[in-house]
Amino acid sequence: MQASDMQASGPVNTHDIVVIGASAGGVEAITTVLAGLPRDLRAAVLVVLHISRGRSVLPEIISRVSRLPAAHPQDGDELHYGHIYVAPPDHHLTVDGTRVRVQHGPSENGVRPAVDPLFRSAARTFGPRVVGVVLTGALDDGTAGLAAVKEAGGIAVVQDPEEAFSPSMPRSAMNLVPVDHVLPLREIPVLITSLALETAPNERHHTAPHLAPIEPDHSEASIAFTQDDRPGQLSVYSCPECHGSLWETDDLGILRFRCRVGHVYSSDSMLAAQTDSVDRALWAALRSLEERASLTKKMADRARERQHGWVANAFEGRSREAQQHAAVVREMLINRTSGHDVPEDTVEPVAPVTERLDR
Repeated sequence: MQASDMQASGPVNTHDIVVIGASAGGVEAITTVLAGLPRDLRAAVLVVLHISRGRSVLPEIISRVSRLPAAHPQDGDELHYGHIYVAPPDHHLTVDGTRVRVQHGPSENGVRPAVDPLFRSAARTFGPRVVGVVLTGALDDGTAGLAAVKEAGGIAVVQDPEEAFSPSMPRSAMNLVPVDHVLPLREIPVLITSLALETAPNERHHTAPHLAPIEPDHSEASIAFTQDDRPGQLSVYSCPECHGSLWETDDLGILRFRCRVGHVYSSDSMLAAQTDSVDRALWAALRSLEERASLTKKMADRARERQHGWVANAFEGRSREAQQHAAVVREMLINRTSGHDVPEDTVEPVAPVTERLDR
């Protein structure tokens, strides 16, 4: 396919843009889906797996099992049918017209690459032609992005959470987005292949809530100095990463936070980031208390060697106090439950697919 064969819009379109997102357990899920796609697939496939840093061999793994070539694209590469574009580690993958953008922008949902920016940018550019697929993963990255796909008229697909290695991402999407298909992995490539041959609607939506370009990808990032640049209402929370002010939006039940420089958090990722911040603070406190206990004990020993009994007693008292405080903090760290886990009684039951689509 020549680059000119794929247009951002045209008189007759098919579902020829497939975006896939996954996290924990995602290598097996992604390769299972991509292994089932035909060699002559008339669609471009873009994949995000949460890999923060280092070298990724995911394209090589995909290429071994798939009939389609896979690679980390370069910023500005043209989209082609029958190719798989994999987000490089520590870089967001988005689309702009018929080109991919690969940039080291602010993290979203605490990760880079993130699923939401890819889905959102594809939905804005290609509208109803997009098929969004959320696979296994923790927390809720991909939910707001899949909402954007639906708002633009595209198709929303999630892996059956009952078979997912980590069901949080597909379950979150099912609870908050009117998904079209909930399928086991083996059936997703069959659906993608079928959709790539179907005509997509021509209706396009440009102003739905989740289509707003909140990710600073290829455009100049706004730092929200004016009221018009501020995405939502000022919240009482601060950004876990840069500690700046956060603006809060609640669109169709999906709560999101964005700071002045562009870090974006969903509600689950915000909670996870706050938990990590608490952990770091507690470990730092434990280190300081244990160092204080050791130093005051050393000073007490030196004072006693010099026959300064009252000074030694004072330092020994401080040492015991620091040891007691350190024991309390250590007990909290060892016995606390993970703040990344969502309590079972707070998860809404997942309704049947037909019921959700009738809303």
